[in-house]
Amino acid sequence: MITLKGDNIYLRALEPEDLEFIHAIENDESIWEISNTQTPYSKFLIKQYLEHAHKDIFEVKQLRLVISNYENMALGMIDLFDFDFKHRRAGVGVLVKEPNERFKGYGREALKLLIDYSFTHLDLNQLYCNISEENDASIKLFSNQGFKKIGLKKDWNFVNGSYKNEYLFQLINN
Repeated sequence: MITLKGDNIYLRALEPEDLEFIHAIENDESIWEISNTQTPYSKFLIKQYLEHAHKDIFEVKQLRLVISNYENMALGMIDLFDFDFKHRRAGVGVLVKEPNERFKGYGREALKLLIDYSFTHLDLNQLYCNISEENDASIKLFSNQGFKKIGLKKDWNFVNGSYKNEYLFQLINN
C-alpha cells in the first residue's frame, strides 16, 4: 500500500478546489526567487494546469502534491520536477505557504514522505535540489534529510539587480 501519510501531515494530489491556494502561491512575489518565477499566473492558466494535473509523472515529468494537515487545510506544496526515468533522478522543491506555519516540521515530514515514495515506488536512484546560498532554512532541511552539498553555482541567479550563488544538493539512494 502506498502511503503518503505522516504523523502531522499527508501529501495529496492536486484538486480543482486548490485553484485559489495555488494562485496565491504562484503570485506571491516574496517566493518568486525560489520558484524561478518572473511573472504572475492567471487563474485561467492555473485552472488549465489543474485540469491536466492527473497526468502520470512518466508523461509530464513532474509530480506536484499538496501538503495538508489532518484538518484538511492545505499548508504548502512539494514537487518532483525534471523527472528522468532513464537516469532515475528528479529534482525536489518544497514550500510551506504561510510564514507562521513554517518551522513546525511540516516541510521535514513532507520531504521524508516524498523521499521514501521516490526511492520505493518510483525506483529513483537520486534526488537533487537547488538552494540559494542565503537560504539557511532549506539548507538545514535538506541536509537533515541526508542531502549532501556537492557544488556551488557561482552567480547563478539574477535577483533584484544582483547575482546570487546557488548550491546543488544531492541524495543518492544507497
